[in-house]
Amino acid sequence: MTVAGKINALVVIVFIVAGTLLVSHIAVREYTYERDQLINQASAQVLSQPQLQPAIYYHDRLALSKSLNEFLSPKAVRQVAIIDASGTTVARREQRGTMGSKAVNFREVRTGFSAVDEGLTTRDGDSPPPKHELFAAFTGGEKLYDLTIPIFSGVNPNKTGLERSDFVDAFSAPDSVNSQHVIGYVHLIISRTMLLAEIAPFVGITLVGYILLLLVCSLIILTVSRRITAPLARLARIADGISSGEFDQDIQVQGSGEVKEIATTLNTIMGGLSHYKTKMDVGHQLLSMKVKERTQQLSRRNKELNQAVLEVTETKDRLRQLAYFDSLTSLPNRRLFTEQLSLLLRLTKRSDQILALLFLDLDNFKRINDSLGHNAGDQLLRKVAMRMSGCVRDSDVVAHYVDSGSRIDVSRLGGDEFTVVLNQIENAEAAGLVAQRLIDALAAPMTIDGHELVVTPSIGIAIAPTDASTVEDLLRAADTAMYHAKTTGKNNYLYYSSDMDAAGVERLKLETDLRKAVELNQLVLHYQPQVDTITGTVVGAEALLRWNHPEHGLVPPFKFIPLAEEMGLIGQLGDWTLIEACRQMKEFRAQGLKLPKVAINVSALQFNSDFINRVEEVLRETKLEPSALELELTEGIAMDDADATIKALHDLKEIGVSLSIDDFGTGYSSLSYLARFPLDELKIDRSFVVEFANSSNDASLVIAIIAMGKSMNLKMVAEGVETLDQYHFLTRHGATVIQGYLFSKPVPAEELRLLLAPYHFLQQIEAITDVNEPAPEVALL
Repeated sequence: MTVAGKINALVVIVFIVAGTLLVSHIAVREYTYERDQLINQASAQVLSQPQLQPAIYYHDRLALSKSLNEFLSPKAVRQVAIIDASGTTVARREQRGTMGSKAVNFREVRTGFSAVDEGLTTRDGDSPPPKHELFAAFTGGEKLYDLTIPIFSGVNPNKTGLERSDFVDAFSAPDSVNSQHVIGYVHLIISRTMLLAEIAPFVGITLVGYILLLLVCSLIILTVSRRITAPLARLARIADGISSGEFDQDIQVQGSGEVKEIATTLNTIMGGLSHYKTKMDVGHQLLSMKVKERTQQLSRRNKELNQAVLEVTETKDRLRQLAYFDSLTSLPNRRLFTEQLSLLLRLTKRSDQILALLFLDLDNFKRINDSLGHNAGDQLLRKVAMRMSGCVRDSDVVAHYVDSGSRIDVSRLGGDEFTVVLNQIENAEAAGLVAQRLIDALAAPMTIDGHELVVTPSIGIAIAPTDASTVEDLLRAADTAMYHAKTTGKNNYLYYSSDMDAAGVERLKLETDLRKAVELNQLVLHYQPQVDTITGTVVGAEALLRWNHPEHGLVPPFKFIPLAEEMGLIGQLGDWTLIEACRQMKEFRAQGLKLPKVAINVSALQFNSDFINRVEEVLRETKLEPSALELELTEGIAMDDADATIKALHDLKEIGVSLSIDDFGTGYSSLSYLARFPLDELKIDRSFVVEFANSSNDASLVIAIIAMGKSMNLKMVAEGVETLDQYHFLTRHGATVIQGYLFSKPVPAEELRLLLAPYHFLQQIEAITDVNEPAPEVALL
């Protein structure tokens, strides 16, 4: 394509895109204006017809007939109906020539609106207007707006024996505005197709005008571009001639300054070609000289390579020596430690003596690396190694235990495990004295990069030959004892015993089973409903993960959730929970069950940079609307890296999901984040709910949390409610959404379906309300 053609194509594309956007904007604006104008006109007609009030009260269809005709004056109104306050249709009329529309449940149309508000909802139409079938198909099918306008009256319609004069007196009374009653509604069914048909001529004229403008501009651009590119086309032909050797004189081209510069450049090229042969000869001579020079350089490089080979050989010898010592702490590494321990075990067996192996692991060392960086962690390891070396005899062996597997580089950077071999000790108690000496030595603060740090160790002790007689078995026994020391409180030491193996095997089996739980479909979700105490309806449900173990039955979450976090499986379990909850929620919707939202708990380890994308992906795959999903976050998530958390929460809000703070008030939290974070809900922790009767502080805190949440327009959910006293206390102070065993325990999805019927808990709530509420036992300050 030529330059002129590309310019013309670009201009046409720009004009087409701009025209499309402009016409679309005009169409949307006109459509919105027509719709709003029709709504305002209908509202004005309702206000201008006070005779509707007695006509509705007396069901005077003859008097209403004239009013219905006025409402049908716009062609877009397909049907109008007058409905009294009880929802009974008093009169209805359709647009002439319009087929009967499918009956609409007036209560469904008014769902979500208060009695005094105008309501506007959208639904699919059953058939397009006559003569507009093709237009409706082109615009995406018929859509209908249900507009419901309340009719106010100064007379209470619930009274009996009213006369028409009562309505006249109430209308003329000056204080009638202060006591208005909804006596009925005007229900208009508006056709979107007819609204679009009314603005179609104007949009068509706009489109035709723009097309004419596009043609004129294209013609102008075509003419101008040809005049501009004509000199360039001539230069292109001349360049082709130069490449084929047809031109040998100076080039003369008329045009702008740039075109003249190109012509000058071509003339220069032609002049340079005449000297090309001479330069090639000179270049050949220079090349021969460079070849000779390169030969001499290669000879020197050969000598240098021989010297490098010698240096590499010496370096390999040094590396072989360094392979037995840890480069970070200068202590013997695992390889040298294993060889020495193996030799000492043979000597111990020969001399019938005992040997002790201390396996030491620094508590919470990863937190130091994550907080201060690996450089600070390396400095800390060096100081720990120095202190440990000062606590043992010269005959004992201190080693920095580093895994020799495929990730040895990573474990060297973050490895916090050390071993101490106590050779030729008198009894096993001597090992405990050394272990306590190590704990005391490490208890003194260490200054790292200006930070004063205190590290504590967990130490496992294994005795040879009592506990084991080989290097691997002795290491395993000491490691097992160290693990139990860490799980029993850290900063202590434990001797190995055979009972530890049984606990370790049980834990190992549980870990193995947990890794297969997702694959074998052993995970299930139970749902605990959240009940609105005003309507008795389930307004949400919390999805709770359960593990249906084939041997142990339902494993409690407090057993396998911490284990999953420690094993790094919490992300996989959380992802399964997210997918299953969304899938089940979509299934509820397909079955016509009313469940506004489902809430899932998010672990702090699961809340990372990929979590937001995963939520959006799962919602897209399950086709569940984001508003039906609520994420329950802990205070730990909210307080960890506040700036990053704020951004992540705003990203989640942009997706459309709801956000809730779970177990509020149980962590080290600041109230300021409630104002900074885009939260929707606060959950009052069950510990406060359970203890309110025994603690005035807990009761006061619950009241304060409810008041604070309301002042910040946050929804409040009280969880763990089990007794009537708790129920009355919470509802009396404004908590209307209750979750707990008082209404239902967590149940499978099949049982939850029965609880989702409208007003399911209303009878139970009425029975609770009829019971005399006990006087509060705690004096609240």
